[in-house]
Amino acid sequence: MKARTRIWSLLPLALVLCLVLMFAAALRKDPRHLPSPLLDRPVPSFTAARLGKLDERIASGDLLGQPWVLNVWASWCGACQQEHELVKKLATGPVPVYGLNYKDGIGPAQAWLARLGDPYRASLSDPDGRIGMDFGVYGLPETFVIDGQGRVRYRHAGPLTQEQLDRHVLPLLKELRG
Repeated sequence: MKARTRIWSLLPLALVLCLVLMFAAALRKDPRHLPSPLLDRPVPSFTAARLGKLDERIASGDLLGQPWVLNVWASWCGACQQEHELVKKLATGPVPVYGLNYKDGIGPAQAWLARLGDPYRASLSDPDGRIGMDFGVYGLPETFVIDGQGRVRYRHAGPLTQEQLDRHVLPLLKELRG
């Protein structure tokens, strides 16, 4: 009986030790790194009106043939403003950058671009968030790198940083351009 009592008395200690190890492992991970179920899969099929030119529509199939970047943003997003200078810098390169204006009004979005500068080849209007949901967007900003075959090759949740551009985005774009 004493051995059985001793085992039961050690059980809470073992549980606490397991929890401590799980928390320690979680602290080593980057909380901004979120795997995307779309990685190495085709982009979700979409057709969207161009922001400010609602009679013009852009479809996912129109963007095949070369790599491109999709930056999901909104005028109400403070972090989007924080990364905007880097998006403008990225857009000066050889790969087109498209915007997805997520759950935003046309007027505020156009005013935001007029004030901060419009780096996008085109911004797609996603007022109800359906396209963003298909991409798995859960918070803004988010940036996707898509290859010429229309497959998602990289996703970054949160504002882009120079380090992210230098370590991940720019090398991948260089590789994709061949």
